[in-house]
Amino acid sequence: MTDAMRFEVLGPVRAWRGDVEIELGPPQQRAALAVLLLQEGTPLSPAQLVSALWGGAEPRAAVGMVRSYVSRLRHAGVAIESAGGGYAIRTSALDATEFEHLLASARTAPDPASVLRTALRLWHGTPLAGLNGFEAERVRLAQLRVTAREDLAAADIAAGRPGEAAAELADLIAEEPLRERPRELQMLALYRSGRQAEALEVFARTQRLLESELGLYPGPELREMQRRILAADPALAPAAASHPSQLPPELPEFVGRTSETAALIAALTPSSASVPVIGIEGLAAIGKTALAVHVGHAVAPDFPDGRLFLDLSASTEPLAELLRGIGVTNPPASPSERASLWRTRTTGHRVLVVLDNARDADEVRPLLPGAAGPAVIITARQRLYGLAHAHWTKLGGLSLPESLALLEHLIGPDRIHREPSEAEALASRTAGFPQVLQAVGARLAARPDWTMAAASHRMSRPGPGAPATPPECWAIEKPYESAVADLSPAQARAFTLLSATPNFSLAAASQVLGLTVGDTAVLLESLADAHLLNPLGADRYRYQEPLRMFARSRVEAAESMQGV
Repeated sequence: MTDAMRFEVLGPVRAWRGDVEIELGPPQQRAALAVLLLQEGTPLSPAQLVSALWGGAEPRAAVGMVRSYVSRLRHAGVAIESAGGGYAIRTSALDATEFEHLLASARTAPDPASVLRTALRLWHGTPLAGLNGFEAERVRLAQLRVTAREDLAAADIAAGRPGEAAAELADLIAEEPLRERPRELQMLALYRSGRQAEALEVFARTQRLLESELGLYPGPELREMQRRILAADPALAPAAASHPSQLPPELPEFVGRTSETAALIAALTPSSASVPVIGIEGLAAIGKTALAVHVGHAVAPDFPDGRLFLDLSASTEPLAELLRGIGVTNPPASPSERASLWRTRTTGHRVLVVLDNARDADEVRPLLPGAAGPAVIITARQRLYGLAHAHWTKLGGLSLPESLALLEHLIGPDRIHREPSEAEALASRTAGFPQVLQAVGARLAARPDWTMAAASHRMSRPGPGAPATPPECWAIEKPYESAVADLSPAQARAFTLLSATPNFSLAAASQVLGLTVGDTAVLLESLADAHLLNPLGADRYRYQEPLRMFARSRVEAAESMQGV
């Protein structure tokens, strides 16, 4: 019958059958039950029970009272056995026993924090509350609970939850102000939360308290923690929680970029004093992300602590996402605390961070990790000025051999070898722009009877009023639409109006735009920075063919609208 019951002593002594609480009688009767439960099945004689209950100050009828308590408890449903001239309760459903078993299993559990939280939820107040005696058992159980709370804080810190640990430790320190281990753990939790000054202040407050209350100086563990924090000991920062590998898979059709790849890999050598930061700039859809991912996979063995990938154009809380990527489940609310924690958690660890689609230096600066291990790859449509030590690579179109290799991958070698001259002409018209090659290649793959000349002809967008637009035109132009959307009205006007010829001089552009030569030069340089024009010497510029075709289509569309 007792097996159907569960008993509580980590608080008032209580017994339950299912969700129904059992009435256990007056305090002394509940004390008798508690004594038997704490023996964990070892029989006690009536005399031993009397001694445990009254401690030498028992009344004359104490043995009879004990037998009466046992009888009433049995009547309530508690299975008290008669064994060896005494009494015993054999049950596995005692909260104190379960608590100690959980503490033991937490030492080897893969997730000790979860086990310890389960153990601590068994507590409902002061152990054996409302009963006389049991002081030694109360102290023993209370000490186990304090140790469990310390171990839980240590487990949370190790699991990348220093903020949670710091809050839990603040409550424990308020209850146990002279105990040093909670304060040592709180210093570590604050330090790993990026709050170094607060961590050191914990030591200072502890030193003042111990001197005033006990005339003592902090113990060796606290002093060592202070020393390591002051020295910014890299060992205090945890390893990246789960060695994250967030890089997207490589594109199966990735070709070329051999020299750029080699230069970028060479630049990703971690420094003890700084963080290698390499940037890849170029036109929308030119292949910046593909190259960054390719390089990331190539150097992955050099960054065993993790490879993080963040698309800044789609992220609303980039620092929070990065912190969660390395196991910080509850990042601080303050942006400055997040940045400090991010640097603290990454210092000394071989972590590669890819920041895709960056817009400006202010966006990137707080996302740079700590030194002595990490490295960063940035992709952006324009070079970001204001990032110290960043090394930039300008990415243009693929070379002609690389363009032909990509086409061959998309449509097979037979068609390339059947029309080699036409294939070269088609590849040249794409200017090596990967998304143009992919769109044309996909169309050719879907139409095996088309010639290369037919595909080259279809690269031209139908004029205004055409009944339909080929899908590859949309695929080619979509990145350019987004690039033009980022331009000012003056820049967009210049980009379209100057497309009447493939290349032009600064003086000719000044006449077309109706601006001074100086203002025209500034405007053209801004379009070159956006990779929409290519400089040819000091005073001449040209369009890449796909961009010129796109600009002409905008002019024709505008003229068509005016004629309506």
